[in-house]
Amino acid sequence: MQPPMIYRRLGRSGLQVSLLSLGSWVTFHNQVDASGVREMMAAARDAGVNFFDNAEVYANGQSEALMGEALAQLKWDRLDYVVSSKFFWGLDRGAADAPRINGRDTLNRKYLLHAVDGSLRRLKLDFIDLVFCHRADPQTPIEETVWAMHDLIERGKALYWGTSEWSADEIRAAWEIAERHHLHKPVMEQPQYHLFHRSRVEREYARLYDDIGLGLTTWSPLASGLLTGKYRNGVPPGSRGAMESVGFLREGLLDARRNAAVGELETVARDLGCSVAQLALAWVAHQPRVSTVILGASKLAQLQENLGALAVLPRLTPDVLARIDAISAPLAD
Repeated sequence: MQPPMIYRRLGRSGLQVSLLSLGSWVTFHNQVDASGVREMMAAARDAGVNFFDNAEVYANGQSEALMGEALAQLKWDRLDYVVSSKFFWGLDRGAADAPRINGRDTLNRKYLLHAVDGSLRRLKLDFIDLVFCHRADPQTPIEETVWAMHDLIERGKALYWGTSEWSADEIRAAWEIAERHHLHKPVMEQPQYHLFHRSRVEREYARLYDDIGLGLTTWSPLASGLLTGKYRNGVPPGSRGAMESVGFLREGLLDARRNAAVGELETVARDLGCSVAQLALAWVAHQPRVSTVILGASKLAQLQENLGALAVLPRLTPDVLARIDAISAPLAD
């Protein structure tokens, strides 16, 4: 029997998000069609998931469009779910010989105010709950970006804003600018976090949790599938690693030492009566600084298995955690 969903506050804000959430990177449009998106979102919501993560750039806007269609058809009460989007890379629009000057790889004010309107249209929403600066922009003054994000909230187009894959110094600089000018502060960060990628969450950001109340919506808890064990004998047909659009992931997915460690983790998982994927997800969810763990799935069965990680949480005793660390920590960056 699936245990009830756990909810955590998003950093120091009053907003509560489900410990497990559903993301759309790679999967929506690329691997999952409209009916599959609707089916998975409905199943996630039935399991207590209330946070659905997206980004303007995912599938060049099609991921947002599919999520928007699903939300329109599911007709949930708007108070009952949280939707995010992220801005930085822009959309692939315009002729190749006429590159977009102000709509690509930027966090300038003009781009951000245009981008949020496009996302609202695709998502069919009046506002987006969480908006993220998808990467830092060294070409735009942080103060300009902070003012623009503040204005998105003041205009009712977003409720909270945050960052994704920013350095601790960049996050602190943005927060201090907002504090100095009495603006809406960044509430959350969306970093990659899994058994083999730890340093940013556990060390670099360590002071930010207490100093500014930073919340985390972590992505890639299964290291793009490495921690499922499916890449131990190469790249399976139809898997994420076989997709040319994310070919940059392939080298990491085939890392021999980490795949060998996954084999050892499978032994720990068997002892706990779960899959190695559920073990890896439960490990991330167990970390107290994590507000929500973003799941990705290309099939309903995968999503249902991943949601089963909730049942593994109580089994992560100090001894089990020590076994996991002994296997994975030496290979973590």
